[in-house]
Amino acid sequence: MAIPHSTDPRDSIDPRAVADPRNRYPSDEQFYASDRPGRPVLPEDRPRGGGPGTPLRHRGPWATAAFVVGIVLLVLVGIALFP
Repeated sequence: MAIPHSTDPRDSIDPRAVADPRNRYPSDEQFYASDRPGRPVLPEDRPRGGGPGTPLRHRGPWATAAFVVGIVLLVLVGIALFP
């Protein structure tokens, strides 16, 4: 049988110490607001989209084929030199 888990911090405190003033826990909003700047909305430092850019140029099919053939030749030469 599973024991239900509560997210209330008071449930993990010894019942005899509930009235202790040191057992005061801030809400999530209070806790996370402590280190947040006064102006939480900042301008974006790298805006997306921008203006018209230069179109991408892809390598031609011959350059890709030469690259693949070069890799295959390198592997074959490595196998031939170190049998």
